[in-house]
Amino acid sequence: MRGAAMSLTAASGGFVVVLLLAVTVIEGQTGWGVTCTPPQICALKGSTVEINCTYTYPDRINTAVKETLWFTKSSGNEPVDLRTDSEYSGRVQYHCGQNACTLTITDLRESDSAEYKFRFTTNQPGGKYTGSPGVTLSVTGLQVQVIEHNGKTELKCHSNCHLPERPSIIWYQSGQITGGETPSFSGYFYPEDSYSCALKGHEDFHSPLVCVSGQSCHRVTYTDRRICALKGSSVDISCSYNSDDDENVESKFWFSPEHSRRWQNPSQPEDLSEDSQYSGRVQVLDAERGRSTLRISDLRERDSAQYHFKFKTPNFEWESSLPGTTLTVTALEVQLTRIITAQQSYTEAELKCLSSCSPAGRLSYVWFKNGEKITEEESSYKDWFYPGDMISCALKGHESYGSPSVYALKVPSVSVNPPNEIMEGISVTLTCDTNPAASYTWYKENQPLVNKEAQLVFSSIQSSDSGHYHCAAENQLGRRTSESIFIHVEYAPKLLSVSVSPSGEIVEGSSVTLTCSSDANPAAKYTWYKENQTLPQGPEGVYHFSSISSEDRGIYHCKSENQHGHLDSKDVFIDVQYPPKLPSVSVSPSGEIVEGSSVTLTCSSDANPAANYTWYKENEDSPKASGQIFTITDFRPEHSGNYYCEAQNTRGRHSSTLNLTVVMWNLVRIKNIIKLTLIVLMPIALLVFCVWTRRKKTLSLNTEPNEAVEMMEVDSGPDYENTTTAAQTQDTEEQEDLV
Repeated sequence: MRGAAMSLTAASGGFVVVLLLAVTVIEGQTGWGVTCTPPQICALKGSTVEINCTYTYPDRINTAVKETLWFTKSSGNEPVDLRTDSEYSGRVQYHCGQNACTLTITDLRESDSAEYKFRFTTNQPGGKYTGSPGVTLSVTGLQVQVIEHNGKTELKCHSNCHLPERPSIIWYQSGQITGGETPSFSGYFYPEDSYSCALKGHEDFHSPLVCVSGQSCHRVTYTDRRICALKGSSVDISCSYNSDDDENVESKFWFSPEHSRRWQNPSQPEDLSEDSQYSGRVQVLDAERGRSTLRISDLRERDSAQYHFKFKTPNFEWESSLPGTTLTVTALEVQLTRIITAQQSYTEAELKCLSSCSPAGRLSYVWFKNGEKITEEESSYKDWFYPGDMISCALKGHESYGSPSVYALKVPSVSVNPPNEIMEGISVTLTCDTNPAASYTWYKENQPLVNKEAQLVFSSIQSSDSGHYHCAAENQLGRRTSESIFIHVEYAPKLLSVSVSPSGEIVEGSSVTLTCSSDANPAAKYTWYKENQTLPQGPEGVYHFSSISSEDRGIYHCKSENQHGHLDSKDVFIDVQYPPKLPSVSVSPSGEIVEGSSVTLTCSSDANPAANYTWYKENEDSPKASGQIFTITDFRPEHSGNYYCEAQNTRGRHSSTLNLTVVMWNLVRIKNIIKLTLIVLMPIALLVFCVWTRRKKTLSLNTEPNEAVEMMEVDSGPDYENTTTAAQTQDTEEQEDLV
């Protein structure tokens, strides 16, 4: 069974519930129930009451409750929903859910005394169920009882309902507060005085005024404590008044304490008929002695106030602290009674023209659709309503005080402000544009948002707010949904990241890809740098090495930028591993190697990771040494030969050969003697040449010029040759002497 488990017999103070099924074919079927507690309620006039019921129904597939209502009377075998009953207008509320429903009635009146029944309707055929009997409500007021006992008079504040334990009572004597706060009041009572009582805190609901002796005591009794009237209509506020000297009433008038600020003396009430706000709208009707009626026409909402009557005789003036008649002026409104058919293009519905008041008497109404008067004069109106239709109502003869219009909603649209580029961090407002609606719902990616206003405001929009948005508007005549719009939030690059593929060790010759990515709108452009040198642009932030080399080893970074800003990545080091290159081998000393000397061999190779070195001698299997440097401290002839060094790392190996030959000591000695001889003789030869050159110059200077010429002219052949020979001989001798 759906709902809370119920027993047929209620708890203490409860009663057995008999369920009356609306359709005969399923009468007596188990699983249906309505339980209301308590079965009887007594409440004071003017107070508020709550009536509670729970209900159950069989657990069937797709069964759901679609309507709940409370009623006291029926029309044409159909219950009249209290919410549409003019006698309860503005005074009832339903609070239903979780298989329970509570009826709340405020400002109770004695006419509210009745049996209240609850009905619920499911979505299954014939699924209307009523709980019976219902809850009996008795509304009663306080009464002053006059008790005579042993020649003494006692007044008692009494109610047919159970009063709270030790209640605080306020007593009134001829309209003025007097006495203590107990339910009984005794003392000397003057026959001209009237008496009333009220619960403390509920002074507006005092008992009727009574005379202790006779019926000629001072009193004013208002016909209605509260009156609710429609804006633009007329209202009669009446009272009866008594005095021990009715024939000599000197003055009487109506006034409103709320207007005391306009009185010349705030403590002295002024006649309402002389108030300029009521000019031409107020009449006082005194059809008979002891009765007065205030008639206000063309009611305005500002006329809502409390109205009092005051009279004066030669010996008495009625000055009461008791409440008068409270008038509430309200405007008409159009309320949806029921939706008959709801389609995307139209809604068929029944409307009702009402107010929070319960107007007295039968009224004629005027309905307007799109500004045109409709012949319907009833309070209800049924029709097909299309998007954009506008409906209102008014009292016949008071068309200028019509209700606010109800709209059949147009399909809403969403507008964006600002309408152009939306930058992250600015204020953005989305507006659901339609004719006035009762409620709005916003959606992002078809998920409802918390905001229920016509505008969705982003005080500082973020990139995460990008997406598709639409709104739905709903009122009494249906629900309409807008088309979706896309909010494109632009922003500078952020969340920049760099990735290297493959992510492990990078080997020379392999394919390597550097990828730069960021979050940006519009999409960012990327630039790669090596050691701050710009690299050729790759597609969408990708830089690719099809065959990476050792020269590509280094520090890289990228830059992401769009028109709103740029962002640089952190540096990333690309470490390219490769086998050793051809080793370079050197020997020290670099010249001839002398037997017994020390020789150092050095091997170096470019490699990553760094190479390990091993020395080998040709035709020998075992290595001679390891390490980059190999030293032979006492070089012997047997050390001569070809040596090679092998450089090796995890990526490969490479070797290089060097020939070492020892030179014998004697050969070295002869070479050294020759070198020394040459070093000694060369300066001597140079000196002889210099002396000979100087001597020749001296001989040339000592010979006469004429003689020389003469010799050349006379004997140029043999003599010249002889002279030359002699000179050569002489020079040779001089050189020998020098030697």
